[in-house]
Amino acid sequence: MSELKFSEDHEWILVDGDVGTVGITEFAQEQLGDVVFVEVPDEGKDLEKGDEAAVVESVKAASEVYAICDGEVIAGNEALADEPSLVNSDPMGEGWFYKAKITDASQLEQLMDEAGYKAFIEGQG
Repeated sequence: MSELKFSEDHEWILVDGDVGTVGITEFAQEQLGDVVFVEVPDEGKDLEKGDEAAVVESVKAASEVYAICDGEVIAGNEALADEPSLVNSDPMGEGWFYKAKITDASQLEQLMDEAGYKAFIEGQG
């Protein structure tokens, strides 16, 4: 069973067993504007929660995407190199950044569910 969680840094993780797919939220891509460049982590890279995992640049700003939990990268979304606009058009789907084998699942307990994240972003407005 897959579980979707969100961080206060506007990242999402879709957890399926011990693998998490990570990207940025609809809210985050709206704040960034048109994405023009994305750098995803290499396969095999070990990430600790809070590490810089990826870089996303837009016409407005450059921003880091931080590791949402400890894990080893098993895939980076290479499609984003050719088509960074996928982050804008489908941030919760084809615009994912990387997949990682989760090594500390307890860290996921600190994340928000969809309802909690929605309340979080409404409180920022």
